[in-house]
Amino acid sequence: MNYILFDGPSRNNLLPLTYTRPVADIRIGILTIRQKWETYLDTTTTTVTEDYLSDKFPMVEMDDNIMINASYLPNLELVEMIRNLEENQAIFKGEDVIAFYSKESQEDIDFNTFQAIEFEDGCLKIENTWDIFSKNGEAIQEDFDLITKDKKSQPIPETTVAFHSDNIFIEEGAKLPLCSLNAEKGPIYIGKNTEIMEGSMIRGPFALCENAIVKMAAKIYGPTTIGPYCKVGGEVDNSVIFGYSSKGHDGFLGNSVLGEWCNLGADTNTSNLKNNYAEVRLWNYDTEGFAKTGLQFCGLIMGDHSKAGINTMFNTGTVVGVSANIYSSGFPRNFVPSFCWGGSGGFTTYLTKKAFEVAKVVMARRDEELTEQDKQILEHVFEETKKFRRE
Repeated sequence: MNYILFDGPSRNNLLPLTYTRPVADIRIGILTIRQKWETYLDTTTTTVTEDYLSDKFPMVEMDDNIMINASYLPNLELVEMIRNLEENQAIFKGEDVIAFYSKESQEDIDFNTFQAIEFEDGCLKIENTWDIFSKNGEAIQEDFDLITKDKKSQPIPETTVAFHSDNIFIEEGAKLPLCSLNAEKGPIYIGKNTEIMEGSMIRGPFALCENAIVKMAAKIYGPTTIGPYCKVGGEVDNSVIFGYSSKGHDGFLGNSVLGEWCNLGADTNTSNLKNNYAEVRLWNYDTEGFAKTGLQFCGLIMGDHSKAGINTMFNTGTVVGVSANIYSSGFPRNFVPSFCWGGSGGFTTYLTKKAFEVAKVVMARRDEELTEQDKQILEHVFEETKKFRRE
């Protein structure tokens, strides 16, 4: 069977993170949503996404296809239902289409002709950017159970202080001398070739993905995920960092999501609680205004390739777009559009030519390349977000 993950109606609510990736490639828990589905289904998947992303994330359509809404995270019950789908059957959760089996081209789908099957069990759904950190604890537990089933952990080093060691899993090549791991509140997963430096204190649920580094004396509270090839120091609480990003120094990051290739300078801090303890509002790209989140704690949402200089202060509920460069004293405004350069004193446009020069150098440090596909995607984001930039 050919499985295709589609973005679904939640895509715009997940901007700016979905400017540069399909919904399927969002990381929550230990794995990306795509990796979860491919592990459960034991096969590869392709993607239906925005046209400008389709060269990098193509769809492969065959005679028999099952389309899956990538906003939904898999579990055993849902996967079993999907495997048993027959032609012109669709699985619904209320008004939402979770998955359907069709031989027709995607432009010809009429769900009135489908047999509707209701999914009555529970599963995680990612509808908004803040779901990524607020549902991360459940996602870590589900991924931990999936990844570690029938596998044996590497031994915990004698120099590591560990609480509830049966809830800790360490992959090959991990280094963790003289640190503290407390898995009482949730599992701790230490990925391949990772390092937790001396004096660090980790509380689960926590995931450190392959080749990532926790710097000396870091304090990390769960549920937190540090993606592949990230470097993280200072204090972190209930945050998700997708991959290839750095928060290498002191400073607080709480109830936040960082995309890929981001960097927070030394002593950068995020506020995750308003002084009056009121509900946090976040920028909504569809309404072009600030929308209620229902949350009291919410920090920073930052798109790919964005950077913050030393001592940057982010106010509660700040959204930063793609490839923004923020610096100077004082708080920048709560919504920083993509390709902006500046800070509390105002912004100018960060031209793509200069942004590409920086991205090329940053990516080369991780032995990655800024491809022509990447440039075309970023050029599209630059044009699409032009209306948000005011100089």
